[in-house]
Formats: sequence, structure tokens, C-alpha cells
Amino acid sequence: MSTTAVIEPVKDPRGPWFRRLPVISHFNKSVGLQRGMLVAGLVLTAVFLLTALFAPLIAPFGFSQISDAEGNFPSQQAPGGQHLWGTTVGSYDVFSRVVWGAQTAVLVIIVAVVMSIFIGVILGLVSGYIGGGLDRTLVVIADAIYAFPPLLVAIVMAIAISGGRSSLWGGILAAAISITVVFIPQYFRVIRAETIRLKAEPFVESAKVVGASNIRIMRLHVFKNATRTLPLIFTLNASEAILTLAGLGFLGFGIEPTSAAEWGFDLNKALADTTSGIWWTGVFPGLAIVLTVLGLTLVGESINDLNDPRLRGRKKAVSGKGGPDSTTGAQAAPEAEVRSS
Repeated sequence: MSTTAVIEPVKDPRGPWFRRLPVISHFNKSVGLQRGMLVAGLVLTAVFLLTALFAPLIAPFGFSQISDAEGNFPSQQAPGGQHLWGTTVGSYDVFSRVVWGAQTAVLVIIVAVVMSIFIGVILGLVSGYIGGGLDRTLVVIADAIYAFPPLLVAIVMAIAISGGRSSLWGGILAAAISITVVFIPQYFRVIRAETIRLKAEPFVESAKVVGASNIRIMRLHVFKNATRTLPLIFTLNASEAILTLAGLGFLGFGIEPTSAAEWGFDLNKALADTTSGIWWTGVFPGLAIVLTVLGLTLVGESINDLNDPRLRGRKKAVSGKGGPDSTTGAQAAPEAEVRSS
């Protein structure tokens, strides 16, 4: 009589794959105030992204529209009625300008941060793995570039690209290139340090023994393990990109209002309104900048804390949720009493 053995599938102890994604995994590890900060940051960031995505549906008017079928919009009208957040001195609808400005900010973040990651990661991998004279040269160049103020570089790029009077893509490229130049050393330093550490690991040495090429080792073995901290740097650099774009617009080197909506430019034009008691032309674009940067910063800082076992364990122990670190502490207490007796 023969019996058939039934082999049950082995479950992954780490859980489903989607629970290991960067933001979801950090949310599951967070507790108490730390979770509240992460949720607040995610909500603000989601509102920002959804506003940018659905700007054509949310905004009642175009970013440069000053009239409709009923005639020209009134200048500097107070909030209410057809214009929820009022109008500017140029008869632009403030609410529409703020909504369309989110779309411009997302474009700058995508172009700038993606370029920075692409160039910085490649240079960091090559420099850290090969070493020698190439490594020393790239480190010196990265330190020299890192010393330049980002806003100063942005102004120079704006003048060089579009003479300081930017179209949509001229302004985006001016801000994106300046941010890319300044942010490359950050990615370069992080990836280089991780690559130097990883190339001495046994699995890299084993790959060398079996005859794997340097490009294959960097692509298959080093890259995946060296880029785990990129989500944190991405969130922090995204907020810096928004501030750089707003600084360009506030100083008069931003995007023309007929080309795209930009929060910094609107703040610049609102300066003259403050002496007349017209507050709505500057408050709403300013709040958009503050809340967006706050959301991205909260997400980045929360991820940074949760990546540090010391900070994560301390907050779990204080919260009393019975996390892994609090369990370890509870087990260690009786052992200490036995040793003392």
C-alpha cells in the first residue's frame, strides 16, 4: 500500500511582497507619535500628488485665464463667489493658479531628482568599486560641487538657459539642472560608501572567484544592496527641489505666468499687495509651499527614524505596544535580577 505525501507550500515568514514595500513596511513598523507623523506626511503628500494629477478637473479656470463668457475677471477681488480664493492684480484666479502650480512642482521634482539619482548612483558605484585614482578624483569633484549654494546655481542656470525669463520647460530645466548638479554629490557619497562596504562582503568575493565581470557584480550584487536608502534621500530632495523652484520664482527668475503656474512667482507678485491689506494673493501660494514641503519632510524623517533600530526600538518601548524591543527588555529584566542575587 503506497501513500502519497502532501507537500504543503512554505509560507514566506516576511509576509506578502506588498507589505515589504518601502512606505508600507515603515508604516507597519511605526507606533504612536511616529506613526502619526508618517500618516500626516503621507496625507499631505497624497493631496499634493492628487492635486497635480487631477489639476485639469479641479481648477475651474486655466492658469493664465483672465476672462470667461461673462467678461474679464475683476482685479484683486476678495475670496468668495465665482473666485473661491480671490483674484490677483493681473486678474488671475488664485485657486486655479495654486492648483496648476502643483503640476509644475511635480514636473520639477521628477526631472531633477531622477537625473540626480541616475548620475549619482552610477558614479558612486564606479567610484566605490574601482577605487584608486578615479575614486579620489571623483570625491574631490563632488566635495567642490557640494560647496555651491543651490539657489545661486539655479539663478545662473536660469539666466544661461532662458535669459532669466523662463518658459515652462525653460524654468523646469533651469531648476532641475541646478538641483541635479547640487544633489549628485549626496547620492554619490551614499552609494560610494555602501559600495566600499559591500565589495568586501563574502558574496561579492564568491562572484569574483567564479569569474563574474566587474559590471555584472556591480549590476547584480552591489546595486540592489547599495540603493536601499534612496527612498529617504528622494523624499528630502523632493522638498528641496520645491523650495529651489519657489526661490527662483520669488526672485524673479521663475516661469512666466502665461507659460505655467508657479507658487514662487505668485508670492513675488503678492508682495505689493500686502501694504494694501490684500492677503489672499500671498497666503494661499505660501500655504501650498509650506504644506507640501512639510508633508515630504515628515515622510522622509519618519522613514529615517524607522530605518534606525535604536530610534524605532526606543519609541516602541515607550509606547508599550509590546514590540520586539520591549519583549527583549522584559526578558532581560529577570535575568538581571538573577545575576544580581
